Amino acid sequence: MAERLGLIAGNGKFPFLVLDAARARGYEVVVAAIREETDPAIEQRGAHSVHWFSLGELSRLIDTFKSEGVHEAIMAGQVKHKQIFSAIKPDWKLAKLLLSLTTRNTDSLIGAVAKVLGDEGIHLQNSTTLLEPMLAPVGVLTRRAPEDVELTNITYGRAVAHHVARFDIGQTVVIAEAACVAIEAMEGTDEAILRAGRLMQSLHGEASTLSRSLTVVKVAKPNQDMRFDVPVIGLHTIATMKEAGASCLALDANKCLILERDKVIAAADEAGIAIVAEEVTHAIPSVKA
Repeated sequence: MAERLGLIAGNGKFPFLVLDAARARGYEVVVAAIREETDPAIEQRGAHSVHWFSLGELSRLIDTFKSEGVHEAIMAGQVKHKQIFSAIKPDWKLAKLLLSLTTRNTDSLIGAVAKVLGDEGIHLQNSTTLLEPMLAPVGVLTRRAPEDVELTNITYGRAVAHHVARFDIGQTVVIAEAACVAIEAMEGTDEAILRAGRLMQSLHGEASTLSRSLTVVKVAKPNQDMRFDVPVIGLHTIATMKEAGASCLALDANKCLILERDKVIAAADEAGIAIVAEEVTHAIPSVKA
């Protein structure tokens, strides 16, 4: 019998890519799909089995994986932060875990879930284990390199973003003329970008005036746990940036997944958006502009 792999699937295309990659390597994939998040099309993707759970059903998840013979699992796809803190109806095991937490941010919650899974004999792998070729490489990825004003935004934005990411608030900031316009919180990356676009449009009139000044910086946390909440961009990110009037996207190299990279780069080139990925350093830079 082929080795089995558990897949805890959130929203978006990420879980589908992991499922396809796992099947290509000969795994039988047991999908734990989240009712509030997972695309129902996951059932037609060739998994060995698909089981649906509501957020908070930790005991049933563990029991299902055990009954299916799953000892290794991957968590892929976003679960919206506001869902985590508003939609969960915890079972007894998760309720006990929540009471033990000293902080209630995403890292502490999902990290504690990972520990419980490990204690039950289910090892959570890095979510990028099967998708390492999709990690952003170092360098300029688009035809157009960032212009001087965008490079200034990137330098400042990376400093701000890495400081913010230390506290698990968000991993994305939007910068204009070395000023922080928006910081991602529970609303997520796309909404933070759109909020920045709306704000700048209200300040300066037509959004077209922002075509060379609004820069999006998305980073990994200083001690990014690659098992979950890995930074991800895709075609929707580029569409959102275009709508907001953003002209440049900066990423942490080898820490951020680019889903459908060729299509993302083609869409960015068509929109005149520059994408650049820089090597992550352990030192957290100063936020002085």
